[in-house]
Amino acid sequence: MWYNNILETIGNTPLVKLNAITKHVKGTILAKIETTNPGNSIKDRMALKMIEDAEEAGLLKPGGTIIEGTSGNTGMGLAMAAVVKGYRCIFTTTDKQSKEKIDALRAFGAEVIVCPTNVDPEDPRSYYSVSSRLEKEVPNAWKANQYDNLSNTKAHYEQTGPEIWEQTEGKITHLVVGVGTGGTISGTAKYLREKNPNIKVWGIDTYGSIFKKYKETGIFDKGEIYPYITEGIGEDFLPKNVDFSQIDLFEKVSDKDAALMTRDLARKEGIFAGNSAGAALAGLLQLSGSLKEDDVVVIIFHDHGSRYMGKMYNEDWLRERGFLKDEKLTAQAILKKRGEQAIVTADANQTVLETFNTMKSLNISQIPVTQQGMVVGKVTESDILSALLENPALKSSAVEEISSKPFPFVDLNTSIDKISGLINKDTQAVLVEDAYGKINIITQYDIINAISEV
Repeated sequence: MWYNNILETIGNTPLVKLNAITKHVKGTILAKIETTNPGNSIKDRMALKMIEDAEEAGLLKPGGTIIEGTSGNTGMGLAMAAVVKGYRCIFTTTDKQSKEKIDALRAFGAEVIVCPTNVDPEDPRSYYSVSSRLEKEVPNAWKANQYDNLSNTKAHYEQTGPEIWEQTEGKITHLVVGVGTGGTISGTAKYLREKNPNIKVWGIDTYGSIFKKYKETGIFDKGEIYPYITEGIGEDFLPKNVDFSQIDLFEKVSDKDAALMTRDLARKEGIFAGNSAGAALAGLLQLSGSLKEDDVVVIIFHDHGSRYMGKMYNEDWLRERGFLKDEKLTAQAILKKRGEQAIVTADANQTVLETFNTMKSLNISQIPVTQQGMVVGKVTESDILSALLENPALKSSAVEEISSKPFPFVDLNTSIDKISGLINKDTQAVLVEDAYGKINIITQYDIINAISEV
């Protein structure tokens, strides 16, 4: 058996029991692994459905251009379908999205325009507004509008819901879904509740989003809105695809808990999923006290971990945000092991000879160069030697004349791996500002010492 094209492979994704992370949770916890779709996300389902419905309605014509504001996954589904069906794609996205997602869209030949995150949806710079403007300006264009296009919800009513009902043999008691556009949770819940009105539906939200408060109070509170890191869930407006009547409650999950749970999924369950999967599972654990032994919970894992390699799966990224404990040596740990040590610097106006004598007396091979207390460069023994061999008269010149670019600055939470990667034949040290604003230097010798003491 074969398929006529890649679009025919969308859907029929597996349901997998979680074991390690949920071992203390009552009930059976099953994950719907949407990463097995050809575009590695659940968005393939609704992307194709939106296109097919638009074709049927005459909104998307042969040779047309598909325009959409997307964080990456919907764009991937649309771009994949566009390749097969012969359409052009222009996508707008936000600057908080991972580079991997944007690169993936461009790999399919799509044009991607990156817009600022921290602006209102109505702002002309927002990715919503830019996509709407392009729809008017580009000839023969159709905007998918995943947030308000109800074909999104329809796709999950027709596909995801029936799959889950069949796979659980109708035993599902709870559906847990991270909510972004709302199509997945609304369509899936609608189908399942037609089969069994007693099924509980839990939406997972993030801090900085308005869904939870709106569900509980009916108030759209702009005070709830602020920037957040978690991708794929939460919004600062109300998409038409979010059917609040189908959702029993919303649970908010912090950026940190979502990121660390995403990482734990790979390490403890062997499931390489995206950020919204971590958020959804963390939310389920927060609500797990209400579960019973005979409950069957289905949690949807929307997309693949490969789109988050520079974020949730990058330890330095996690450390920089204070999400990860000091499992490896960091700049802070190296300084602590070394103990208090005053940094020696050379003023930019002192002579090359004075600088060399300072280095010689203290037996150091490199020295930062400062100007009015700011680090503006560095000088090494080899810099001085090369300069004097070329022109001995330079020994009376200001050291800034022979200085090179400064040592790189690193954060206190920067790992030893990253620091080691920065140190090479041209850069013999890094600088780090401690919690009190004092500048410290870390050399290769300090790193070796710290490792040998572990």
